[in-house]
Amino acid sequence: MAVFERRKYEPRKEAKPRARGVPSGLWTKCPGCGEVIYKQVLKKSHQVCPKCEHHFPLGARERLVSICDGGKFQEHDAKMEAVDVLQFKGVASYASKLKANRKKTGMPDAMVSGTGKIGGREVSLGAMEFAFLGGSMGVVVGEKVTRTIERGLAKKMPVIIFSASGGARMYEGMFSLMQMAKTSGALAKLGAAGLPFISVLTNPTMAGVMASFASLGDMILAEPKAMIGFAGARVIRETTQQELPKEFQTSEFLYEHGLIDMIVSRSHMKETLARLLRYL
Repeated sequence: MAVFERRKYEPRKEAKPRARGVPSGLWTKCPGCGEVIYKQVLKKSHQVCPKCEHHFPLGARERLVSICDGGKFQEHDAKMEAVDVLQFKGVASYASKLKANRKKTGMPDAMVSGTGKIGGREVSLGAMEFAFLGGSMGVVVGEKVTRTIERGLAKKMPVIIFSASGGARMYEGMFSLMQMAKTSGALAKLGAAGLPFISVLTNPTMAGVMASFASLGDMILAEPKAMIGFAGARVIRETTQQELPKEFQTSEFLYEHGLIDMIVSRSHMKETLARLLRYL
């Protein structure tokens, strides 16, 4: 009898990959500095990178809650929805785009408006939602901006609006462009009554929105490195056939040239607005 028994060789079965136990989607990479950030940390900092202060996009409702005393914001006109008056077809129908964006954002349109207190003072507030069709201004957005201004006028309150938009909503044609005049007209009445309007420009604020109410603030603030302008840089370059300055159409460039009054980090926005409201 052999002392050692020779076993028959059998190929080793591949082990199943071990589950790491870490759910996906918990981390994000900062495009500013490349830092990998835990999303809960980012949420607590109002979507600002803790290392380089890059400002990630922030939802309209979250933005308003973050600046109101105690996080208490009272929304108005919450159920206003756009309709496809022109029966716009194009590559995809306007109606289908509205449906898709409502599902994606959970919002009826690209604007949230209402009232809240900042530093103990009642304020009429509004914020645009870029995730909804690029924050474009159609009839509903224009009407909500106008009502935000008129609410301030009726109740003798200051008005603050955060803009984040690619401009007028092409699917609504001339109806969209009319909102530029309507919102500007409402601000003229607010100014005549001696009530302040603070316009806060975030990334991006472009075209018809910038060419109307967003540029008419008694004080114009902007977040760092926000893209602000009318036409895009490529269009301007091709039209003028000239090289554009470095950081053209950024908050910093426009601050140096006098178009905006202050550049304010999101982490200091609430205290800055409270201070301005006391002065105004």
